Amino acid sequence: MTGSNVLVLMVDEMQAAALSCAGHPLVKTPNIDALAGRGCRFTNAYTNSPICVPSRASFATGRYVHDIGYWDNAIAYDGRVASWGHLLQERAIAPVSIGKLHYRNAQDDTGFAQQIRPLHIFDGIGQVWGSVRDPLPQQPHPARMIGGIGAGMSKYNRYDMAVGNDTADWIRAARQAATPWMVFSSFVAPHFPLVVPQEYLDLYPLDEIEMPRLHPRTGCAQHPWLARMEQFQPNDAEFASDEERKLGIASYYGLCTFIDEQVGKVLDALRETGQESNTLVIFTSDHGEMLGTRGRWGKSTLYAESVRIPMILAGPGVTPGTTNATPVSLVDAAPTITETTGADTLADWPGRSLVALSGTHDPVRQVFAEYHAVASPSAAYMLADARWKYHEYVGYPPELFDLEADPGETKNLAANPEYRNVLRHMHDSLRGICDPEEVDRAAKSAQNDLIDSFGGPQAASKLGPMGASPVPN
Repeated sequence: MTGSNVLVLMVDEMQAAALSCAGHPLVKTPNIDALAGRGCRFTNAYTNSPICVPSRASFATGRYVHDIGYWDNAIAYDGRVASWGHLLQERAIAPVSIGKLHYRNAQDDTGFAQQIRPLHIFDGIGQVWGSVRDPLPQQPHPARMIGGIGAGMSKYNRYDMAVGNDTADWIRAARQAATPWMVFSSFVAPHFPLVVPQEYLDLYPLDEIEMPRLHPRTGCAQHPWLARMEQFQPNDAEFASDEERKLGIASYYGLCTFIDEQVGKVLDALRETGQESNTLVIFTSDHGEMLGTRGRWGKSTLYAESVRIPMILAGPGVTPGTTNATPVSLVDAAPTITETTGADTLADWPGRSLVALSGTHDPVRQVFAEYHAVASPSAAYMLADARWKYHEYVGYPPELFDLEADPGETKNLAANPEYRNVLRHMHDSLRGICDPEEVDRAAKSAQNDLIDSFGGPQAASKLGPMGASPVPN
């Protein structure tokens, strides 16, 4: 179905599991649950890169990171590669963004006719210190990533409330629009700092919070690639005690409920103005959050907590109240947006419309993710279908997980001869997408050029925010 409005609601750093409609025993997300109830929830949805800037560049362009060269949080989308926004404008549809984009700046032509309250990379240069990874420094980087923890009202909280209000107001004003409209509304929660108003934190008593699983202190050995990341950026060390770790988790859950309320404002406006039936809604996140699992916080890994994301689709052409196990990823959003609005869809995009996929059952469909950013000693790649999940690390041993038997990804089967054929299939399929070693070299070459432009590794290592990007004034 074409000619419908499109509303994208993107949150930041939300685990796929952190929804009550996904079966989480604690997290309360009634508004997102209601959206899933009138649409389709994809149960195997993934980011294409588990860090903000590259994942958002993939989302914007419908292409993988290695195809577009936006490698990390200092090499941000600048409009050089055509976006779905550009294609919509060619059909006289004027896309509007409200909230976080995390592109290079507001001046580049990135496909939006209007940017309301945009959040871009810091000073147009971003996290330059994170580009220093060839080689990754031996000296640990100061661990100041998490920021505050516990009850309060952060600048991020205020920003999200404003984004929710602005989006609801825009939708109310658009009720008389003569042509399809497209709005990308993007929030920052539940991204750290893990600060949330008291009323939301109170929903999650600490005696109900379980400690993170697979922690090295409990005997779970980290994969060597992850251990090298931990050596450079030991972010679990930011927590003074297990009680504080539990507080961090409770605050994260509180942020999930807080952002659900902001999403609810927008969905209420859509319903109250009578535009719900003619608007395709996509709810998703740019990546997940490790939340202490395997001793890691933030994103940046290939494990489920970091790469799996929520993906809910509701509106024209979508069967209400359904779930679908077909693997999907953020690059599937681009053809979804263009096909729904009646704009052109590029033939060489790797994704497919989520509307079409919602009516299929394709458990062997493969989705792809890659990581070339902060704290990584080398490129990391993920290939997954509904059962098998494969990790390849340049210079390090691979991982293979049977998601049916081991959804928690606790048993690496890569060295087990019984799974030799599966490992070979995933290895070869990955090379049908890219040359892992060549892409690793290309990413490091671009990052080294960037570092040289700032005067070398020592100077570059001091540039950019240590934690979350600041919100605009």
